[in-house]
Amino acid sequence: MMAWWVFWSALAILAYTYIGFPILLALRGLLFPRPVRPGDATPTVSFVIAAYNEASVIVEKLDNIFALNYPRAQIEIIVASDGSDDGTDDLVAAYEDIRLLTLPRQGKNATLNEAAAVARGDILVFSDADSMLPPDALSHLIAPFSDNTVGGVAGNFHYTAQQAEGSGERTYWQFDRLLKDLQHRSGSITSATGQLYAIRRQLFTPIPPDVTDDFYVSAQVHAAHQRLVFAVQARAYSTVAATADAEFRRKVRVMAGGLRSIWAMRQLLNPVRYGFYALQLTTHKILRRGMIVPLILMTVSAMALMEESWIYPLTLYSLLGMLGLGALGLMLRHSSLGQHKLLSLPLFFLLVNAAFVVAVSHLIRGKRSDIWSSQRSVSYTT
Repeated sequence: MMAWWVFWSALAILAYTYIGFPILLALRGLLFPRPVRPGDATPTVSFVIAAYNEASVIVEKLDNIFALNYPRAQIEIIVASDGSDDGTDDLVAAYEDIRLLTLPRQGKNATLNEAAAVARGDILVFSDADSMLPPDALSHLIAPFSDNTVGGVAGNFHYTAQQAEGSGERTYWQFDRLLKDLQHRSGSITSATGQLYAIRRQLFTPIPPDVTDDFYVSAQVHAAHQRLVFAVQARAYSTVAATADAEFRRKVRVMAGGLRSIWAMRQLLNPVRYGFYALQLTTHKILRRGMIVPLILMTVSAMALMEESWIYPLTLYSLLGMLGLGALGLMLRHSSLGQHKLLSLPLFFLLVNAAFVVAVSHLIRGKRSDIWSSQRSVSYTT
């Protein structure tokens, strides 16, 4: 009897997370829509870039900002260099009207705190050094702030087409964008991603050293009982990690920081104070990331129930089949066959869950990555 309860409870969690929750969001947006009232105001913005050894992309990034079709007089550009020693500072200093903060190596969060402390714009805009924006991206990002209920706006992140085509990661981001759109229609999205997002300056609070900066900063919008919305037309384009190992380490770091962030902002899990957002946060940041737990429980309980019904061996063999496809996708990841969704999706799903396990082990052992060096030339993509 215990195995039966374990199996069906785990299956219910799985079904709710990937099917029930999106349906719930769609129904909520349909029955209780909360449209945003965008405007054409152009408030002052402080464009904040935390940079560590970004010489390979910083010139392209700054030129990209200058090409945006937002009034130049309304943009303050702040580049906070976190102990860069590759010539990044010299490249930035060659530009006029850019505020360069030359700081000692201290980690991204502390660097962002120092940049935000000197920012003068009404809106703080955060973007990774390797994220490139179309000319209209900033205008679309700022337009929702004309609605007084909006405290923050998330941009729409895309991998560059040539890298993301056919990959499991691309499918993941398509699903994530769908969830953001559904959440947006029903009130607020869960959090922003660091490639491009903005908040009202008065909502920014210093970021602790051991959390994921984009989640922690955007969560302050919800803590202030304002809306965090999704600007689908505010696109940002970035590349994937140079190697699979580097991408896996990035996932582990983001997972660990994300779990610390949730703990730091655990008051947001209280449905009495934060209503439906507490359910969003629990589902999006805890259940989805910790899906390995119900999957293991389903596997073990299905093995104990093999003789009870056909559903249990079918489930067990399906889970083992997904594991096998993921392993095959790992072996063939550099081939065109490995990029097929039949292999890339199971591989990505397995890597995400493996990253969660490693991240939890890091938390248990007290391992931190406040200051880290990526294997990529770009060090701060999150």
